[in-house]
Amino acid sequence: AWARCLALSVLQESESENRLDGETASDSESKSEFGGSSPVPTSDDTPEVLNRALSNLSSRWKNWWVRGILTLAMITFFFIIIYLGPMVLMTIVMCVQIKCFHEIITIGYNVYHSYDLPWFRTLSWHLQLYFLLCVNYFFYGETVTDYFFTLVQREEPLRILSKYHRFISFALYLTGFCMFVLSLVKKHYRLQFYMFGWTHVTLLIVVTQSHLIIHNLFEGMIWFIVPISCVICNDIMAYMFGFFFGRTPLIKLSPKKTWEGFIGGFFSTVLFGLLVSVHGSRAGPEGALCVFVQRTVRMYPFQIHSIALSTFASLIGPFGGFFASGFKRAFKIKDFANTIPGHGGIMDRFDCQYLMATFVNVYIASFIRGPNPSKLIQQFLTLRPEQQLHIFNTLKAHLVDRGVLASLEDA
Repeated sequence: AWARCLALSVLQESESENRLDGETASDSESKSEFGGSSPVPTSDDTPEVLNRALSNLSSRWKNWWVRGILTLAMITFFFIIIYLGPMVLMTIVMCVQIKCFHEIITIGYNVYHSYDLPWFRTLSWHLQLYFLLCVNYFFYGETVTDYFFTLVQREEPLRILSKYHRFISFALYLTGFCMFVLSLVKKHYRLQFYMFGWTHVTLLIVVTQSHLIIHNLFEGMIWFIVPISCVICNDIMAYMFGFFFGRTPLIKLSPKKTWEGFIGGFFSTVLFGLLVSVHGSRAGPEGALCVFVQRTVRMYPFQIHSIALSTFASLIGPFGGFFASGFKRAFKIKDFANTIPGHGGIMDRFDCQYLMATFVNVYIASFIRGPNPSKLIQQFLTLRPEQQLHIFNTLKAHLVDRGVLASLEDA
């Protein structure tokens, strides 16, 4: 009896400590599953004009018209920012990145409640914004140094920042890391580490992918326009085919997705990618010859690339949306936010775009981009004279051995 009383006392003390120190992961999950957590509230943000105009329609057709009208508005905005040029595009990408970061972090706060401590919420937001700035400083600094090396070397302050960029970035991150450790409060350790991990995963998903979009943009506007357009086309056509012809469920994570929409979106996107790539391909080199069933078809190189891009956008890209659907189901929310009526939050529109951006960057690095002579010359000019002379003699000997230098001298 004494042993049972002691065990019961220890168990009660342990449970009391767990309540004081914050929820465990299993506690949070069970609360979420049984409705104990507070999901992100969703409301109908449809403009009043549309509500009045579509009041006589059923909810299914009303949602169809709202989504369609807002989709046309977003496509128009997409064309406008493309017309305004790369600087505006990069600014928009940065704004989208910040909004997506805010939406995901807000879900974290709603899930873990933040224990209704205003000071904790404020301190955490400051740290998360600080980490966001640090990561962006690192990525954009790398991009500027890589693509604008000559301009950076002309100014002494920029040259110093470029030379020690990674050390400065690491020092800034360490500062934020130390600030987080100093902000730890007894009885709330677990909650604070939840949000610390949540912040870093969000940075990995959002900031890294948006940086890759900027990187693709520097490779040429066509590597920005075609992939994004393919994802937009696949979203629209999959929705249209699923709305009118959908009968067979595709995946449990997203019950409204159907095989009819998935297959219809695939063929439509591949065809769209080929049509869009025709304009960009005319300025390129001569076409490649592809043989199909004893017939020779001449295709420009980018048309071949567009097949790969559109295929990925329609077959693998939707898994970014499925991942987002699973994430939202895990926390019992319908959308990431209510920013766009009928569509949800900004993150709801960019879940597939981020996955596509990674693929395009890897595709360019693997199959498109080769050694860049201008970058080699830029690095060569920053070396000391004796190093330059050594490279010159080595290169000269190599060219003589291959017979290239002798042929030039004879000419």
